[in-house]
Order: sequence, then C-alpha cells, then structure tokens
Amino acid sequence: MAAVVSSRSFVCCVLFLFIVVSQASAQYNYVSCDNNGGNYTADSTYQTNLNTLLSNLTSNTQINYGFYNFSYGENSDTVNAIGLCRGDVEPDECRSCLSDARDNLTQLCPNQKEAILYHDRCMLRYSNRSIFGLMETQPSYYMLNVNNATEVYQFNQVLNNLLRILTGMAASGDSRRKYAAANAGASNYQTIYGVVQCTPDLPQQECYRCLVGAIAEISACCSSRIGARVGRPSCNIRYENYSFYEPTEYAPAPAPVPLM
Repeated sequence: MAAVVSSRSFVCCVLFLFIVVSQASAQYNYVSCDNNGGNYTADSTYQTNLNTLLSNLTSNTQINYGFYNFSYGENSDTVNAIGLCRGDVEPDECRSCLSDARDNLTQLCPNQKEAILYHDRCMLRYSNRSIFGLMETQPSYYMLNVNNATEVYQFNQVLNNLLRILTGMAASGDSRRKYAAANAGASNYQTIYGVVQCTPDLPQQECYRCLVGAIAEISACCSSRIGARVGRPSCNIRYENYSFYEPTEYAPAPAPVPLM
C-alpha cells in the first residue's frame, strides 16, 4: 500500500482532482490543471488545435522510443505537448497509455491551457508556452510505500549508490531516451530495483540536475521506505523492493550494483 502526496501543499483543488482520477483508474498517479496558464473556451481555435495535436501525438506510429514532443497552431493559439513513456514500455502500449492519458486529461482539465497527468507508465503534458528543452520541477508529486526497510542504514546506503549510478547513466543518454534501470542487493534477502528517467530534450547537465533534485525529495519524504517515487515534468525516479520494469534494447538489465 502506498501513500501519495503532492509537493504543492496549497493546491487543494488539484488534490481533489487526483482523488477523482484514482477512483476512476488506480494506475493514474497525479493530475494538475494549471489555472495560471490561462483558460480557453469551448470550440475555440485553441481547443481545436489541442485536440488535433493530441490525436496526432498518439497516432504517430513512426516513433518507437517513447518520446513525443510536438507543436500545433500559431501565435497565442499554439499548443505544445510532451508525451513520455517509461523506457521499458513497448511502442503499442506506450501509445495506448498516452491515449488514455489524453482522454482523462482533457476531461479533468476541460478549460485549462496548461495541464499534466502522471500515469504509472507514461506522462502527458501540454501548454500554450514553450516547454521543450526546459528543466521544470513543478508540478510534482511523490508516492511512498508505508512499510519501512530493515537494516535502514545499509538500505539507504545501497539505495543512494544505486540512484547515483543510474542518474549518470540516464543523463548521458541520447535525444531519444534518457533512461536507466538496475538493481542492487541491500542485504542477503532484499534487493532494490530502481529506474530513473528524463525527457530526452533536456541537455545532459539539466537532466542530471533534475534527477539529483528528485533524489533529494526522496531523502526528505521517504527515507527508509522500501519503495517510493517522485514525478516531475522533466524527470522521474522510482525504486521498489520488487522488479517492476523489463529489460530493453536501450537499457539492458546490468549486473547488480555493488555496495560502495
């Protein structure tokens, strides 16, 4: 069982929307509708552009690496969107995840020009401002397992080492994927499985900076928990005491990371 918390404690309306999403589908983790970005009216040019962009985004079969970043429209009616799937998710499953995210996001945020939805396997966001190549940390959320690790000192030492190594691997990825996954033995009977990822439009240093900040959030919110995750617009991290990802062509499962 996990607890879910927004890192924006003042967005009560967003938390309410999160509850609605959770009741509809437990695999959706968090949604944010940003009223500060402005609103659009029904049947406006912006809504037409948004619907066109999101439909084309999820129907694009030429992309097989799980990252979509497109714009549509002109001037104040321009819509920019980013779709990112976890690095081990297959192309068909990725498009299905983003399609579901599109439907839920436009229903839950029916008038906002800027919105984001975090799914277990994908993230979808759109905005009327430029969002490409920018390292952004908000809106974010974290989830944590309610159970504590045994041998906490050793667990945290192995976890921090694992996430540090994965951060370097992911940040050095290319313009298609900045993703890394591996596991490390925390004790004779416990293994930590970890995944870190950035949107591939980020420069290496910005990806690294985003992930380091996300790791710091885990240290603050979820220290000693056997599982946790942090989702940010530009990066995400997750670790569990069970395997939750598959080996991929881009990130084959390496040997367990040794204790350092």
